[in-house]
Amino acid sequence: MAKIGNYRMKSLSYLNKYLIKYKWRLLLGAIFIFGSNYFKVEMPNYFGEIIDELKSWNAEDSTDSLLIYALKAGGYFMLLSLLSSVFLFMTRQTIIIMSRLIEYDLKNDIYQQYQRLSFSFYKRNNTGDLMNRISEDVTKVRMYLGPGIMYSINLVVLSIFVIKSMLVISPYLTLYVLIPLPIMSLIIYKVSSKINSISTLVQEEQSRMSTLVQETFSGIRVIKAYGRTAEIENKFNESAESYKTKNMKLVLVNSLFMPTIFVLIGVSTILSIYVGGLLHYDEQISLGDIVKFIFFVNMLTWPFATIGFVTAMVQRAAASQTRINEFMEEEAEIVNTVKTPFTFSGKIEFKNVCYNYPNSGIDAIKNLSFVIEKGESLGIVGKTGSGKSTILNLLMRHIEVDSGEILIDDTPLKEINLDEFRNQTGVVPQDVFLFSDSIRNNILFGCLDASVAEKRLVKVSKEAHVYHNIIEFKNGFDTLLGERGVNLSGGQKQRVSIARALIREPQLLLLDDCLSAVDTETEEIILSNLAKKKMTSLVVSHRISSIRNAHTILNIENGEVIEKGTHKELIDANGGYAELYRKQLTEEEKS
Repeated sequence: MAKIGNYRMKSLSYLNKYLIKYKWRLLLGAIFIFGSNYFKVEMPNYFGEIIDELKSWNAEDSTDSLLIYALKAGGYFMLLSLLSSVFLFMTRQTIIIMSRLIEYDLKNDIYQQYQRLSFSFYKRNNTGDLMNRISEDVTKVRMYLGPGIMYSINLVVLSIFVIKSMLVISPYLTLYVLIPLPIMSLIIYKVSSKINSISTLVQEEQSRMSTLVQETFSGIRVIKAYGRTAEIENKFNESAESYKTKNMKLVLVNSLFMPTIFVLIGVSTILSIYVGGLLHYDEQISLGDIVKFIFFVNMLTWPFATIGFVTAMVQRAAASQTRINEFMEEEAEIVNTVKTPFTFSGKIEFKNVCYNYPNSGIDAIKNLSFVIEKGESLGIVGKTGSGKSTILNLLMRHIEVDSGEILIDDTPLKEINLDEFRNQTGVVPQDVFLFSDSIRNNILFGCLDASVAEKRLVKVSKEAHVYHNIIEFKNGFDTLLGERGVNLSGGQKQRVSIARALIREPQLLLLDDCLSAVDTETEEIILSNLAKKKMTSLVVSHRISSIRNAHTILNIENGEVIEKGTHKELIDANGGYAELYRKQLTEEEKS
């Protein structure tokens, strides 16, 4: 457990680069803390001197001179208080703002890391957990960087000023007053390790709850359609109850700090009065010195009370930063190492390509070979799970081949500029995703050029055969879509996604079963429009009608090509392809 705790504390060293970046703000904040505490400590010193002077004041002295003295003393006391407050304000304006700037940088760095990581990373991790680490975990780290650092520096500086002033008055009394502090430190050390372990459990449970909520909101239509609202509500209540239970354990441990600290501070105050009274009786210190000690002890109350607060804060930040570092230290499996310019001419070749799913061990692709020449189209058909979509992921290098080779214009895929190759490719995935934005911006998302003429937007919408649907909306292209395009039909979402791919004028078009929700007549119109564009294309579908006009058709089963040829050649072969075609033809006639 100790090793785990040390490891988690070391995780905070990741933040050193941000502290170095904002070192001048941190240094300036420390200077302001020094100034604030200097004037703060001057107040009890001055007040104690007033007590001694008033004690020696003669009864025959005039009331007016006493009033003038009191006004001067009060004014000076207020001036010290004002100066201390100004420096305290400047402290917060430097250190707290520094923590906000680091929070901004850290969130951006995490987001950029999320962008860099490969597809496999997102298969292993839940969206709710990803969101929790970039939000809740970063917030806890910020609390350490802001209030945590500020209170820690303040404790050190104030302790030095106060203990120095106390030693000047009476080292003997100082020793008595500070006796409870080591006991306090020991208790804090013991409790902090407990906080560390519980904080980790709380964060993990919060991630699970975030994932459940995210999945519930995303799949609310399915939940309602199947009438499983009560069951999902029970799951959430169980998760919330678990989160509450773990959090209450953390609260219970935290609650031990403040009572302990105040009891020990109270003991110090009693010792100040009792021992100080004895020393005053022996005329070793003055009455004003006793008052100073009482002020000093109470002045240390909040800084020492923050030890528990800061310790808990640091432990939570360490647990959160450990979770953040898990993802920040993750290496992207696929990195574009080639920066030379690349222009896709149109030829694609797979040579004995094999791919095995790392988690399941299933051979998704086995010795796959084919060639697509410039301007040609390749159709791939097969049963669900036959490996069709995997071929597209391998081609776009979202995943790496285990063996064999993929050539783009006779150059290995690993040796071309991957970013530029992807920029010249239009991809319409099987799972259409539309943003909660206007139809216009959803289509323009696929364009690399920000300044696109309305004429071009209309053109690609007509090619995707969705323009007539768009203009039926009151706001046309400016119609706002709900989450994931919820206010569009399945076919409309697919066609908007096709328009998004076409607007970038791709040299390579990849369609992954993206016409499944449209009727055959609409499908024929779209495919006819795409055929006129004379670009290299690869169409994956479970419907023969989507690929029958392709130059070459592959029938895939269990990752292997079982049939290859044109539509006519495969029908004449009277194999599995022809049987599938007849079944689909019969189903269309019945419908």
